[in-house]
Amino acid sequence: MESGGSKRRVVVVGGGIAGSILARSIQFNADLTIIDPKEYLEIKWAQLRSKVEPSFAERAVVNYRDFFTNGRIVTSAAINITENEVLTADGRHIGYDYLVIATGHSDNVPLTRTERLHYYDAENQKIQSARSILIVGGGPSGVELAGEISTDFPNKKVTLVHKGPRLLEYIGPKASDKGLSLLRSKKVDIKLQQSVDLKSASDGSQVYRTSTGESIKADCHFLCTRVPLSTAWLNETILKTNLDKDGRLMVDEYLRVKGRNNIFAIGDITDVPELKLGHAAIHHAYLVAKNLKLLMGGGKESKMSVYKPGPEVAMVSLGRKHAVAQFPFATLGGRIPGLIKSGDVFVGRTRKHLGLEP
Repeated sequence: MESGGSKRRVVVVGGGIAGSILARSIQFNADLTIIDPKEYLEIKWAQLRSKVEPSFAERAVVNYRDFFTNGRIVTSAAINITENEVLTADGRHIGYDYLVIATGHSDNVPLTRTERLHYYDAENQKIQSARSILIVGGGPSGVELAGEISTDFPNKKVTLVHKGPRLLEYIGPKASDKGLSLLRSKKVDIKLQQSVDLKSASDGSQVYRTSTGESIKADCHFLCTRVPLSTAWLNETILKTNLDKDGRLMVDEYLRVKGRNNIFAIGDITDVPELKLGHAAIHHAYLVAKNLKLLMGGGKESKMSVYKPGPEVAMVSLGRKHAVAQFPFATLGGRIPGLIKSGDVFVGRTRKHLGLEP
């Protein structure tokens, strides 16, 4: 079993934005290990800009060692948890005093930063060489990708197909309507309440058929549907009874897994009733870092900070100058919210949280 010295052993499973900010925040207060199948953090809200501008990914894909300098990085997947160890796919047994689960979503991404940057070069070439592009999925990823492509490549024919009755169903109808209007103003063809049989173009015809019988000609397609949570593996662990029906970990007001004094969960995998967005994950990370420092320093549990979800704010970028923003008091679309987000899609701000130059 791998273990440390006099400091308390903290293991963070998952190196997304929540796990990374937490690890950076406590790296000098604990004997710390990050477990993740890849060697880098990717700022996910930059992914769609990186497809139209591959050089943008240089700032959004960051090796862990650029900000996490005092601890171990285990490049493997966690496959089991016992009362005092995490087991990994490469056969390691890593002991813990405190455990943080931050696995986010099940993304199929390459091991190294170099491979990930090459992926964006290939995606960009796919866009550049196509005259017509099909986007499947009208959630935030599909809408943002349609905005990015239609802004940077206005002469390309972009079609977006979504099976739901409106775009951006995770936020309010006003925001959905504004997103729809902005995309249509960019000449994006939007088809709602339809699905696409992607296999229908497998004959090389480049013609895709929808559930209503329509035909869509496209030189390439991008699948932008929901990615599942990365929690299925927990069904084989001591936390199997702590998952709700949606596969989220049930947590208390301190973001501890319910019934567990030394196991926390942060990010999208928690059952906190809030929009699952980056700024919430960052808030989780700082709160749990504060609570861990308190506990490792001998502080009383009664002094731990309580997590309170912030106001429901959501922003969807639609290219470099436009966005849709939903605030508690108003919903805006166009250049004003675009000034807030769309310039660098919050990459500079996020890098500051990691102690890096914007």
